[in-house]
Amino acid sequence: MTESLTFEQAEQYLLSKPETSLYYPFGDEVKVFRVKTKMFATLALGKMGKGDGENQDWWLNLKCEPDEAIMLREIFPSIIPGYHMNKRLWVTVILDGSIPQGEIERMMDNSFMLVVNKMTKKEQRSILLHIGT
Repeated sequence: MTESLTFEQAEQYLLSKPETSLYYPFGDEVKVFRVKTKMFATLALGKMGKGDGENQDWWLNLKCEPDEAIMLREIFPSIIPGYHMNKRLWVTVILDGSIPQGEIERMMDNSFMLVVNKMTKKEQRSILLHIGT
């Protein structure tokens, strides 16, 4: 196994993004991460926070470019089409230790920026100021 991300590390990393907050529209089991009011990630134990008894891995949903999503699913068996999401624009990363931490962090960064880039210029400025882009 490679150096991978725990759910606590994933949550901390996502919350370190500028103007990010936690939201629970699907119940306490599913953590939804938003930049301003736009969702860019979810984190839950198994499918929608249910786990399946044996599988206690955390599932991280991230926004993704369609071509990159296809490529990532071909490379990593633990990346599947976005569970309960638009399968073309989202992926689910199963945090089972098989994907390097740096790769998951890169994917979280991309998800965040895909959402920020769709915001108004004014909204973008207040966020990008914090990340020096």
